[in-house]
Amino acid sequence: MKIVTDCAADLPNEELESMGIVQVPLYIQFPEGEVNSADITADEFYNRLEAMRPAIPSTAQPSSGVFNEIYQKLAKVSKNIISIHVSSGLSGTINSARVGAEHIKEAVVNVIDSMTLSGGERFQVLAAARAAKAGWSLKAILERLERIRDTTEVIYTLDTLEYLARGGRIGRVQALMGSVLKIKPVIRVDHNDGKYTTVSKGRTITQNLGVIVDHIADMYGSIPLWATVLHGRFAESADALAELMREKLNIKKMEILRISPVLGVHTGPGIVGTAVVPSDLIEGL
Repeated sequence: MKIVTDCAADLPNEELESMGIVQVPLYIQFPEGEVNSADITADEFYNRLEAMRPAIPSTAQPSSGVFNEIYQKLAKVSKNIISIHVSSGLSGTINSARVGAEHIKEAVVNVIDSMTLSGGERFQVLAAARAAKAGWSLKAILERLERIRDTTEVIYTLDTLEYLARGGRIGRVQALMGSVLKIKPVIRVDHNDGKYTTVSKGRTITQNLGVIVDHIADMYGSIPLWATVLHGRFAESADALAELMREKLNIKKMEILRISPVLGVHTGPGIVGTAVVPSDLIEGL
């Protein structure tokens, strides 16, 4: 069984290589040309992003032809492919994947809408890869992915709404538009449709870190959690969030990662948040 995803899942290169996960590129379109998001470091990207202000680059999903080519290649070595992608509520990537899978005859391609992104998408990809290596059946893997999807929370805060607004990804956060440069919102990904929704409207990042932790505590109580803290160029705030989570939650596993440049287009460098999932759904696979 082969596992496919996209770079919105924020998987480090070592995980992709060690687990044999195939990553489909997403693209950043700068005025001087298109760049594969996987080919630019976070700091290189944010340097270019900040130099462009007030303009921002755009993003582009892979074509159905790119997916078809990848699936055809994988079908030569595996009869089952699980392809897990960024939420359909935030990107058209999964539509390209579905069209690309239509004419694959040598294998069954299971295209999965993660209904989330970043660390939340990563949890599903890691679970699928681990379960496949452990010899799980396709049915069992798909059932586990559904449980992870339903119980994962992705929540973050932004220093400014400017980038979401300019990139057209503001969605139900539209109500905050009148205070784009003043409000520092706390935003989550809704489990039902995979779109952004507002949790609260704070005035400082420090205040919002507490809101994030309280929100997670209300959801999970004392359940052991795997937590991934993610940020753009907010290392100090990421460390503060991780420490607060360790103090107030039952954290079984904690890590701090950078978000992919292709996501940073829509958030800017001032983003910090977390993806959490009950640890027993992934550990031990």
